[in-house]
Amino acid sequence: MSKILILTNSAEGLYLFRKELLCALRSDGHTLAVSVPDDNYCEKIEALGCRVLVTDFERRGMNPLKDLQLAGKYWSLLHSEQPDWVFAYTIKPNIYGGAVCRLGRVPYICNITGLGTALENPGLLGRVLLVMYRYAVGRARCVFFQNEKNRGFMKEHGIARGRDRLLPGSGVNLTEHAYTEYPSEQGGIVFLAVMRIMRDKGIGEYLEAARTMKKRHDNVAFWLAGAYEEESRGQYEPLIRKLEGDGVIRYLGHVDNVGEVMAQSHVIVHPSYHEGLSNVLLEAAACGRPVLAGSISGCVETFSEGRSGLSFDIKSTDALLGAMERICALSCEERRSMGRAGRAWVEAHFDRELIIEAYRSAIKDRSSY
Repeated sequence: MSKILILTNSAEGLYLFRKELLCALRSDGHTLAVSVPDDNYCEKIEALGCRVLVTDFERRGMNPLKDLQLAGKYWSLLHSEQPDWVFAYTIKPNIYGGAVCRLGRVPYICNITGLGTALENPGLLGRVLLVMYRYAVGRARCVFFQNEKNRGFMKEHGIARGRDRLLPGSGVNLTEHAYTEYPSEQGGIVFLAVMRIMRDKGIGEYLEAARTMKKRHDNVAFWLAGAYEEESRGQYEPLIRKLEGDGVIRYLGHVDNVGEVMAQSHVIVHPSYHEGLSNVLLEAAACGRPVLAGSISGCVETFSEGRSGLSFDIKSTDALLGAMERICALSCEERRSMGRAGRAWVEAHFDRELIIEAYRSAIKDRSSY
């Protein structure tokens, strides 16, 4: 069997969303090494039978010297590990890992989990990234995308043509994320947002909508789970603390078991500006909760409009408020039924086993460059 080297930017993300893939590859007889910055989930990845190769780098920013150092680290790993395959996830591992694999003629697979802010907002940096992507994924055996919009954008710019495949995001483990009964609304309707606290996740719109809804309705509560992004902590932490003090929101911080918090909630809100394919919405639907989400690729695929969720225009507090008012106008039983429909939707379209089989198929395809 093969030796597989995995390049990614987060041990937590790899464990939470791809541990089933790691286990399946191990059970198939492959040996796995994971290059990732150190975090609390590295030990959990090692417990799955993978070797962890701590490779620190800045997830955000484009410092040429530091990024060149990252490419050098990846080049060294290719020579020390001698992998038969390399799997890359997220922007920097895709670009720098893909580039060194191409130079070293090592078979590799890229997974483009989202375009990121630089490509979503055209500019000089975005144009530079497109050139880098074009080279980096140019000899990949397969390039996985998580939504049709991202795939179309890249193909329009001459990237990954002919070797692209569409995945249902990271899928969802339907056993681990089991359906839970819709809770009583006797104490009111709990809206929950799970996000990294940064502008592009729609935190501003969520906080403003919560403030307005609390003035209009006595029977609503707003919860927020997620860690601050350090570059925006100074902007949002004082505001969140004030809204906590005013009784507008309940801030839960980083939550290890999001499913437990979702199970206590009634409606999951996701106002993100861009997504590869939202794991938050998949897990919310698996849990059996109706969702409110931005009308963008990466979100709208995860629910059936009007049946298991409602969409709204992004970057608009008024649009988010409209969706909140519409779902509040429904009966408790109608909201409960939306949650059941969401569970049926992910069972039909987003079982994580689909992702495992896609990777197995790609490994079996030994077509030459």
